[in-house]
Amino acid sequence: MFAAITSVALVGVEPRPVLVEVHVGSQDPKFALVGLPDTAVREAKDRVRAAMASSGYRFPSRRVTVNLAPADLPKAGSAYDLPIALGVLAASGAVSHGVTGVVALGELALDGSVREVRGGLAAGFVAREMGVPCVLAGMTAGQASLVKGAAVRRIGSLAEAISVALGESPGGAVPDPPSEGGAPLSDLGEVRGQSFARRALEVAAAGGHHLLLAGPPGSGKTMLARSLPGILPLLGEDERLQVAQIWSAAGRHTVPPPTPPFCAPHHTATTAAIVGGGSGLPVPGQVSLAHCGVLFLDEFGEFPMPVLEALRQPVESGQVAIARKGISVTFPAGIQLVAATNPCPCGFSGDPVKMCRCSPGAIDRYGRKLAGPLIDRFDLRVIVGRPDRGGLVGPRGESSSVVRKRVETARAVQAERGCLNRSLSRARLDSLPWEGKAVLLLHAAVDRFAVTGRGYDRVRRVARTVADLDGSSVVAEDHVAEALGFRGEW
Repeated sequence: MFAAITSVALVGVEPRPVLVEVHVGSQDPKFALVGLPDTAVREAKDRVRAAMASSGYRFPSRRVTVNLAPADLPKAGSAYDLPIALGVLAASGAVSHGVTGVVALGELALDGSVREVRGGLAAGFVAREMGVPCVLAGMTAGQASLVKGAAVRRIGSLAEAISVALGESPGGAVPDPPSEGGAPLSDLGEVRGQSFARRALEVAAAGGHHLLLAGPPGSGKTMLARSLPGILPLLGEDERLQVAQIWSAAGRHTVPPPTPPFCAPHHTATTAAIVGGGSGLPVPGQVSLAHCGVLFLDEFGEFPMPVLEALRQPVESGQVAIARKGISVTFPAGIQLVAATNPCPCGFSGDPVKMCRCSPGAIDRYGRKLAGPLIDRFDLRVIVGRPDRGGLVGPRGESSSVVRKRVETARAVQAERGCLNRSLSRARLDSLPWEGKAVLLLHAAVDRFAVTGRGYDRVRRVARTVADLDGSSVVAEDHVAEALGFRGEW
């Protein structure tokens, strides 16, 4: 006897249907599970057997073979418990084959209840494409409800799943998934003084440029970085769903708020935690969890070199490609990178008030991390100096809501070009209008400061953003001058 029911696997963030095929054969009481299962999947036999007994059903005392197709796709996690149980019940004749007409996902407890698992959004997408309901537990069902057109049924136990799949019960009320809380972000108005750094933050937000802040401790670098999401345009519906899909692949049951994501990993984080990976099926890292938002690396010079080197490709291409034996996945990584660093280990090199205690060798070793190809990927490099008394006791600056309006206006102009200024190609940059004096100034800067080919285009992109904020269709000399001032010499 045979039965098959659909479940879901995540390849990166892409949902893939998995057909759970169950065959109940001879009198030989054995259980075989095939289809590249990991340890958690192989242990499903004991959970399924106990859950069926607790729900009033007997596990067949015959040879049961379960195949997870496609067989060459690695399967991980406990989410296949529920579809395996439904398939065994249908194949053994304990219930009608009607229970297989759904997309099922869930971990079984020994008492027959169903636990939440990651992948709710993926189940919603697969169910909508197949035109069948999906049966899920708790907040997994809430996630799937974000997919428009998906028929979601919330269940709490194996017995309820059978009833819902057979159409005998509508299932429980589907909850709204909770929004991500996270640490509160700063308002730009709280940053006192630092007019140059505030302007750099606005330019970075308007063009989506990567930003490096350097200065002594307490100068306001972290506060500036935490203010950036507040001046970025709010996420659209499609962007929120895309971010929610990434978070679901990482095991989060929350949905992102309208504010762009903000991730600030500690400098002790591993390479896999930052860019993604892990054992078995790769999972998204911080660079993907911050997709459509900001990845902030505080104490940039303290991050290990392998982590910094691993960031070079995602920052440039906007995606992370991770290869493992038997599988290769790609995670989105359309981030805005903001880094903050001290000029030396103690933080006071070049400070006019406090003396630096670092040896020349220590300063040199520290500075090696802040040079070369990675630094060349920052469009804006800003020195955040020690704030003076006048700035600290002066009035509040413009609030984030005021600055966001200018950023949104500049981004509306860029939307007509088809992309953010940080993504403008060289051919597109060449086609945009420039004043003659602006071109001469840029060429002089290339000769004097030995700007690289990548840096040449980055200066032009920043200058174009400054012109957009100024409401100018032509890049003028002062726009180039401001862009060069934000580049800094490292």
